[in-house]
Amino acid sequence: MLKKLTVLFGKGFAMGTANIIPGVSGGTIALLTGIYERLINAIKSFDLQAAKLLVQFRFQEFVSRVDLKFLAVLGTGVAVGVLTLARVLENLLTNHEVYIMSVFFGLILMSVYYVGKTIKHFTASVAFLFVIGTGLAAGIAFLNPATENASFVYIVVCGIAAICSMILPGLSGSFVLIILGNYLLVLEAINTFDLGILVPLGLGCVLGLVLFSRLLSFVFNRYHDQTISAMTGFILGSLVVIWPWKNVRTLTDTSGNLLLDRHGEPLIGGYEWVLPEITSQETMIALLLMIGGALAIVAVEKLADN
Repeated sequence: MLKKLTVLFGKGFAMGTANIIPGVSGGTIALLTGIYERLINAIKSFDLQAAKLLVQFRFQEFVSRVDLKFLAVLGTGVAVGVLTLARVLENLLTNHEVYIMSVFFGLILMSVYYVGKTIKHFTASVAFLFVIGTGLAAGIAFLNPATENASFVYIVVCGIAAICSMILPGLSGSFVLIILGNYLLVLEAINTFDLGILVPLGLGCVLGLVLFSRLLSFVFNRYHDQTISAMTGFILGSLVVIWPWKNVRTLTDTSGNLLLDRHGEPLIGGYEWVLPEITSQETMIALLLMIGGALAIVAVEKLADN
């Protein structure tokens, strides 16, 4: 039992870590580690019946209905991953972005194969949804980020959008926050425990989880192969966002002066994808890290099969 709980905590930790990286989805980790459908069904079970059990102090039935032990252990792992690694990953992304993104590029690339192979029957609709999923995920990368907005309602909306993308494989909650303009705001709030930001963000996350999990559970149960295919496409399309070699486009005013956020940082207007210099030492290290990320997924799958 302890071993199972430790493994589950580790899966949550990996999900929390992944959600901090722009372009990487905790949902992808959940899908790869075989807990995705259970997670969605557990979240969906928080309904009126569950509330009735809680009000009537029928705690044992409540715990069983909502799979509370599973959610508690997994959620603790996610929280620990976010809280302990947010500052570390913030520094690594600032100073070694190419290397960090290379690891995750290899990880996500190999994930496409392992997630896709769970499709049982290949049909025209399965192929179509794979193409649509790939296009949608890749298209998000070309959206221009909004400016930072700390209003209560907007942060609630950010929470809803971020949590929906976090539990949807291939769509990164962190990158969605970048598009919405509040990534640095949220990351800073986590590091400083700013309740003025975290409370409305958490409210949005709860609303998004309750509503979106029901939709995902429905389509999973009715259209399993089509759903997996679309999610595989999302994962493949997210590689555009994770591509390690890209330059940031900053926003300027009509006079050519840089536009800054409230922290004095240049506002991001998008990205320009470039090819690496193959002979450079940085590229060689990045490619090795990319292979390492791919092999890590192979190792995880081998362990899961044993």
